[in-house]
Amino acid sequence: MFEVNVLASGSSGNALLIRSGDCSVLVDAGLSARQLSLRMEACGVSAASLSGILLTHEHGDHTRGLKVLLSTHRVPIFANPLTADHLKRSGVGAEWNLFSSGSAFGLGAFEVLPFSVPHDAADPVGFVLRSGDASFAVLTDLGYATRQVVESVRGVTALLIETNHDEGLLQQDTKRPWSVKQRILSRHGHLSNTAAAAVVADVATVDLTHVLLGHLSRDCNSPDLAVGAVDSCLQAKGHRHVQVRCASPEDGAPVVTVCV
Repeated sequence: MFEVNVLASGSSGNALLIRSGDCSVLVDAGLSARQLSLRMEACGVSAASLSGILLTHEHGDHTRGLKVLLSTHRVPIFANPLTADHLKRSGVGAEWNLFSSGSAFGLGAFEVLPFSVPHDAADPVGFVLRSGDASFAVLTDLGYATRQVVESVRGVTALLIETNHDEGLLQQDTKRPWSVKQRILSRHGHLSNTAAAAVVADVATVDLTHVLLGHLSRDCNSPDLAVGAVDSCLQAKGHRHVQVRCASPEDGAPVVTVCV
């Protein structure tokens, strides 16, 4: 069994704290170093005690606090070579541990499987973390789910997936130029509620107990719309045992805690 604490999930910042026994792992560091430390401390974990930080990709809403955090705490960073190279060029000095997508590795109490996702970054990945009989998938920032994504995630006991936008609200939005909307809707953009619901229904098995919905747009989505879309799709497939919760908005420490 392990515990997932969603410290933040959204366009302003993303960070997950995942714990099993004495092992604590941070997935992404998209808040300021101060906020990361405060929100981890609220969960009873200090930055100095982290076993490692896993990085999905280099975008600022996933790495914003990394440079300052590492200036005061020596924490191993796990990333693939292209993500690491990008961050090194931006001045992030770290104890780098490089992995290859598709190849599992050990990190404390966890076995970690990174897998490629389609997004407009250097080499973005999702993760499946396993400890004992429990498994948790991090599936965020992708334009669509490839067959590799689906097969990597199928059978997990819990899942965080992005439900970035409602397509109708995005089309009606007056704040975003058409070029930005095209990027969001592209195959290297972000999942809509409908697209995410289809993925969840595809990967769900009798073992799936929790689904967390993340990275919601404040302007082009709502928790009710996101949860409704995913829950309806699961119900239609007969998966009535799955608890669907929203891991946004971006405020709060932590936003959501789930025991897997």
